[in-house]
Amino acid sequence: MKKILLITGDFSEDYEVMVPWQALNMLGFRVDVVCPGKRTGEFIKTAIHDFEGDQTYTEKPGHLFRLTASFDDIRLQEYSGVYISGGRSSEYLRLNKSVLDIVHYAMN
Repeated sequence: MKKILLITGDFSEDYEVMVPWQALNMLGFRVDVVCPGKRTGEFIKTAIHDFEGDQTYTEKPGHLFRLTASFDDIRLQEYSGVYISGGRSSEYLRLNKSVLDIVHYAMN
């Protein structure tokens, strides 16, 4: 079974975690969901952004999403792909050295 690494964090866009995780699982991939600084079984909080007629989007609480792995558990050579969720978490994930190392590894 091919494996995908999904990197996420607190206040990721709900649909950018839930939908890829569900779709990739349905297609037969094993998806390991990790977050810097959190362990297997811990949760991230997601956020739902929506346009409701205001000048910008609103942000509402989404779901709690249980992490299926931790950075200590993963071996990058076992993964066929890496997915990084969007939303607020990408604001700080892009500065995280571990995340940058994973992206660099995946691109080379």
